Amino acid sequence: MAQQVLTQFTDHEMSWARADRILSDSNSLQSKFIALQILEKLIQTKWKILDEEPRNGIKNFSLNLIVELASSEESLRQNRVFLSKLNLVLVQILKQDWPQKWPDFIPDIVATSRTNLALCENNMAILKLLSEEVFDFSAEQMTQAKAKALKTQMCGEFSSIYSLCMEILQKAVQPSLILATLETLLRFLSWIPFGFIFEMDLINNLCTRFLQPPITRNVTIKCLTEIGSLECGNEYQEQLVNMFTMAVGGLHEILGDLGNVSEEWDEYDDDQQEFIQNVAIFLTSFLSSHLRLVETSASRASVIQAHQYVLRISQVDERELFKVCLEYWNVLVRGMYEDSRTSSFNAPSGLLNLGSNAGANGASMSADLRRQMYSGILTGVRYVMISRMARPEEVLIVENDEGEIVREFIKETDTITLYKAER
Repeated sequence: MAQQVLTQFTDHEMSWARADRILSDSNSLQSKFIALQILEKLIQTKWKILDEEPRNGIKNFSLNLIVELASSEESLRQNRVFLSKLNLVLVQILKQDWPQKWPDFIPDIVATSRTNLALCENNMAILKLLSEEVFDFSAEQMTQAKAKALKTQMCGEFSSIYSLCMEILQKAVQPSLILATLETLLRFLSWIPFGFIFEMDLINNLCTRFLQPPITRNVTIKCLTEIGSLECGNEYQEQLVNMFTMAVGGLHEILGDLGNVSEEWDEYDDDQQEFIQNVAIFLTSFLSSHLRLVETSASRASVIQAHQYVLRISQVDERELFKVCLEYWNVLVRGMYEDSRTSSFNAPSGLLNLGSNAGANGASMSADLRRQMYSGILTGVRYVMISRMARPEEVLIVENDEGEIVREFIKETDTITLYKAER
């Protein structure tokens, strides 16, 4: 009976008019979430047909409630889950009204962030949600023209957001605020102009200030992974090499040589295991995209150290982690094999042509120099492949209904796929 009454209320076309009373007066968190769901549905389906007065009323009420709940650190902690849903309602309004009917949103949120630390932390969450809605989920929720307009507006006003983020990262001492800012920046990195990333102090701050502290190191290594995956052409190669060198140096200060990771893996807490996984993803994705660049421009010690880390992590008895490393070893070995074939065809004196450069741009290492450089790494990879070799596909011979002896084929499983990749 109670569920029936609740369903009737939520389906009523004017139920949204009671949402403010529920949110203001109710002591039931469940009731408040129902009120927010009603508002969210209204904004998504009927916002454009509402009169201006109720639209402004809902917008101002939502803003005031956010400010009230996020005005102190204690209130922010107590109402974090509810605030997350309330922030999403505000972002739904922004998708409808910004920038035409709410042109001052970005200047306002930047200005209020400088008045209150707790409010600033919640504002970072709002900006992160807005970025996700506009750049990650817009294809399914809005027209191409609307999505393009929001993306253009966001990029046009990003300088003030970036200045706020940098100010927080340079001056803030509150760990939760720094973490919220880094998580917000992580969502920005895939779309902001390259100049903010490579021509400012962002990379240096990430590598020197936030990579080592345990509370920020996971989100920091994710930021570095995102930067390394950007298709930025040749203009910022020097910055990429510097980032790689600083990151590997920072990882060495944190992890040492990582020699006992396979034995100690089960003793690591969730945060430590997540960090090792993120390190593996960063190194394998960066090296897959920029190996030739760092081979010729970074120090040999940094390149070998990075491969040593991937090799150590490959020894951990964790299948999904091993798959990440295996994918990179395939990339490395395939590249070296192709180099060897090219060298054998092009070098008149045979394979041992140490003075030649086989790369298309004339600056890459020769095949033999690369083999010498990675000889120790490849020996370790062979050992890992042998010790971690997955079970091959079973060959089953059966007698069919006609009395013929035939092979029975088994549906390909994850283990068989892994075996083929290792082979």
